[in-house]
Amino acid sequence: MSHANTPPFVAEELLEEIRAWVEIESPTTDAAAVDRVMDKAAADAEAAGARIARIPGRDGYGGHLLVSSPWGEEDEPGILVLSHLDTVHGLGTLEGPLPFKVEGDLAYGPGIYDMKGGALIALAALRHLIRGGQRTPLPVRHLFVSDEEVGSHTSREHIEREARRARYVLVTEPAREGGRIVTARKGTARFDLKIRGQAAHSGSRHQDGRSAVKELARQILDLEAMTDYTTGVTVNVGHVGGGTRANVVADHAWAEIDMRVPNQEIGNPAIERVLALKPYDPDVTLEITGGLNRPGYEKSPAIAQLFEHARGLAAEIGFELQDLKTGGGSDGNFTAALGVPTLDGLGVDGKGGHTLYEQINISSLVPRARLMLRLMETLA
Repeated sequence: MSHANTPPFVAEELLEEIRAWVEIESPTTDAAAVDRVMDKAAADAEAAGARIARIPGRDGYGGHLLVSSPWGEEDEPGILVLSHLDTVHGLGTLEGPLPFKVEGDLAYGPGIYDMKGGALIALAALRHLIRGGQRTPLPVRHLFVSDEEVGSHTSREHIEREARRARYVLVTEPAREGGRIVTARKGTARFDLKIRGQAAHSGSRHQDGRSAVKELARQILDLEAMTDYTTGVTVNVGHVGGGTRANVVADHAWAEIDMRVPNQEIGNPAIERVLALKPYDPDVTLEITGGLNRPGYEKSPAIAQLFEHARGLAAEIGFELQDLKTGGGSDGNFTAALGVPTLDGLGVDGKGGHTLYEQINISSLVPRARLMLRLMETLA
């Protein structure tokens, strides 16, 4: 039996397993690549004696994987562990700017922090329980999804289905700011703005033109001005374009807009305001589409109680667990919005998610794996 399956876990062995997952690159937009890492996770889970179910991908995205403890009935409330195996890094990142490497307590690699490290240690905890013949009070179901980094459009139905038969949800997104876990997240809204004007020669017939770029500039200022740090609403016009060349009045322009809101009460009026944008120039048309992608959630009494339970377990293991609210969204937004007590950020500690210096703290692997194990053992 591997040492990785006898508490305390062995960091070096967990890291080798994480490396095997990291070295199967899996950008969200490459379904075949994501399916390859799902194959690996399924094989690892099945070899440990877990039940597995593959969910075929659709709409050009990879499939999903549901790993279940051998105990527990289909309709029995359980613990849902939620992970994603897609990354933001394209194929070739490993051979190019971000190879897997270890420097002291740090291990680098594409997706190692967000979130293959956290996904692996959760599976290692379940594997230990299975191999030890230890039945937990609640069945454990571990859902690996393929499209979290682009909004979970094909996985949301599966996440919400599993959440409805869960008593608790544990999300293996990475820890934040020195190991803090997440007990509240802002909601995310996304919008596409398309503007249609009238082209004209910018020298001889400037007066005949109606500039879509000029209209976009005005709209950007209004949209960005909606940011209010006191209420927690932020608006970012992050991707823009338009026009054809400098000497043509632009007949088209577009923008992609990201909004974060603390909750629906504050968020809904802000979303409605964006969807009701009107043009400054009456001869220009606006088309705005989009809306709420992930609902926000606050630290409810049930989440607070679950956090206190986890904090007590962490103290027994030997570290102090703290929590925070983050503006980033995750699949935990969906489960918390259904009223299921959700702890997020239970993955490994590190930094640099979505960057070319993405890294984890190797010293966090064992304590975080033990915390996941103790949560599985004690939640009822």
